[in-house]
Amino acid sequence: MKERIVTSLYIFAVILPIGYINNLTLTWAFMGIIYLVAIFESIKLYKLTPHLAYYYVASFLWILAYDSNKWLEVLLIMAIIFGSFVAMKPERKMDGALPFIYPTIAIIALFEIYKISGIYLILWLLIVVALTDSMAYFVGRSIGKTPFSPTSPKKTLEGVIGGILFGTIGGIISGYLLNLELPLIYLTSFVVSMFAVFGDLFESYLKRVAGVKDSGTFLPGHGGILDRIDGYLFSSIAVLVILRW
Repeated sequence: MKERIVTSLYIFAVILPIGYINNLTLTWAFMGIIYLVAIFESIKLYKLTPHLAYYYVASFLWILAYDSNKWLEVLLIMAIIFGSFVAMKPERKMDGALPFIYPTIAIIALFEIYKISGIYLILWLLIVVALTDSMAYFVGRSIGKTPFSPTSPKKTLEGVIGGILFGTIGGIISGYLLNLELPLIYLTSFVVSMFAVFGDLFESYLKRVAGVKDSGTFLPGHGGILDRIDGYLFSSIAVLVILRW
């Protein structure tokens, strides 16, 4: 726990100045570093052979994400190109595209949210997911008895309900305090909190399949980058869809 707290303090010491400066290029560069580390960890989770081509493609996509609102179309075109290469040589496997589905789409969605609505919506998302995650842990530890899913045996139904409840309430309150123009703030908060739970569960599934405890060792006491941002990956896509609607 001491190691987790120290690492968390370092994380906040890095994130807070970046959020305060609130510069597009700086935020893009910071999130780009997170993205490349996440790609590195996902390659291990998918049990793929490491290759520089993954980082070339990831860097290309991230450069496009800086100033393009057509990133999804570009991603789809690249998927077609990748499928064409696979079709040419049967020994190639389609699972090589998995890192460009998860975590790529979600992290680009998170940056797209920043471009559309600014730093306060990102702050709101951090609050909702953090509340959901932490309160699910504390409620589960205190009164949790019913297993939620065999994918993550330590998760309890009571903890999940408590996390979503506190996350939703925290989202409603912080949304009004930050004066966010979110449609149906109570429903949006609930959806984001719920997807934060399943984002965490999905990463637990990937780790279970890969046979590893953590996605990496980048953050002492926490594991890897994906271990720390898993709840944001599903919820960021939900927020982007709501914003576009």
